[in-house]
Amino acid sequence: MFPVIIFAAVAVPLLVIGFLAMRRSSGPAEHPVAETDAERERTEHEFEEAERYQEQWREEHKADRDHL
Repeated sequence: MFPVIIFAAVAVPLLVIGFLAMRRSSGPAEHPVAETDAERERTEHEFEEAERYQEQWREEHKADRDHL
């Protein structure tokens, strides 16, 4: 019985401390810094470029599949 009490007295506080530490470290990631207009515009531009490249890639690979 004595080892169970020691285990509970040591393990429970360690688990609580670990949980609080994880919660504290993930807090700032849940609230990102606000974007400026320039950053938002750059992000939108990068997405547009990616979509154009994706269409180009699909056309090239569609032609390759048609040859098979």
